Amino acid sequence: MWTIGNLILLVVVVPVLVALLNRVLAALERIRGAADDTLAAGVSLIGELDTAPELLATTDETIREVADGAVRYAGSVGKLLD
Repeated sequence: MWTIGNLILLVVVVPVLVALLNRVLAALERIRGAADDTLAAGVSLIGELDTAPELLATTDETIREVADGAVRYAGSVGKLLD
């Protein structure tokens, strides 16, 4: 009786478990590859952040210039509408 149970275990259950484990490990490898790609892209972006303070200063200056122009324009339009 035990021999039949052991035979079923070896012939049916073990191959099913091996197939399931193979699928899990394949998914794990795909996840690991995607994580490695994400890490590499993140590391390459670090070099792009070095110029951020200068770009922010340029943006601040541009905003000031646009605000000054808008105030002048609004003042001129206000005079025309009075």
